[in-house]
Amino acid sequence: MAWEQYISDFKTFLKLERSLSDNSIEAYIRDIRKLFDYLQMADKTPEPGEIQKTHLTGFIVFLNELGLSARSQARIISGLKAFFRYLLLEDIISFDPAALIEAPKMGRKLPEVLSVEEIDRLLAVIDLSKPEGQRNKAIIETLYSCGLRVSEIVNLVKDNVNFSEGLIHIKLAKGKKDRFVKIPDSVKEDLKNYCRLTSEKSLFSSSRGGKLTTATIQAIVENSAKKAGIAKEVYPHLLRHSFATHLLEQGVDLRIIQKLLGHSDIKTTQIYTQISQANIKNIKSPLDSV
Repeated sequence: MAWEQYISDFKTFLKLERSLSDNSIEAYIRDIRKLFDYLQMADKTPEPGEIQKTHLTGFIVFLNELGLSARSQARIISGLKAFFRYLLLEDIISFDPAALIEAPKMGRKLPEVLSVEEIDRLLAVIDLSKPEGQRNKAIIETLYSCGLRVSEIVNLVKDNVNFSEGLIHIKLAKGKKDRFVKIPDSVKEDLKNYCRLTSEKSLFSSSRGGKLTTATIQAIVENSAKKAGIAKEVYPHLLRHSFATHLLEQGVDLRIIQKLLGHSDIKTTQIYTQISQANIKNIKSPLDSV
């Protein structure tokens, strides 16, 4: 796959998964293209999987020579880190060459997450008198309590859900590892009730039939946040981030969290394969403590 395709796919990820503004997305893309332009100065531009830390440190030296401010350098490095994390997440690369690259200290804040109380408020404002309300509640509960990506939610079909085992089978594209996530007991009944209301093959379907779009799920989450009076910018991926943060705060092993999120790194695959489905089923979801 050409660099342009990787950049284009990353742009789509920022829009749909991170829900960034057009200006923010364009800033990310410009910074990645700066690296690409720098690499093109060599006779051969390496593929993302061939990039080493030395390529990136050379790029930072180049930025210094251009006289860029520490703030500008920090922004560019932040964009590159996000890009390589995305490539690792998608199993396009097997290690992150930007992981150990340090940016100038800018005193940046850690990203916000939703509290368990805010998750509760998000669910409480949904009108359950309508079938779409039951669907929307089940969507938000599943996004958060299972730590799913919005792209995974839209592709779920009913056959992926095993209610007797309390597991959802996340089936990924060819060449990527499938995984199982636990359905917390507090969500299982809501999901069952919603499934009884629809005969569609898709787990979550539109009122006209067929699977939902990522844009529709984005709107469902945003509208619930507005009704709940949550001042933070709320988007589907924030629910996934909150899920991981809350599990970590509960003391769940980081390796198990990485397994649940599907962050597979080839170098540590052997560690992750030791985590059995039985262990996953025993993990307590944040929603079960509400």
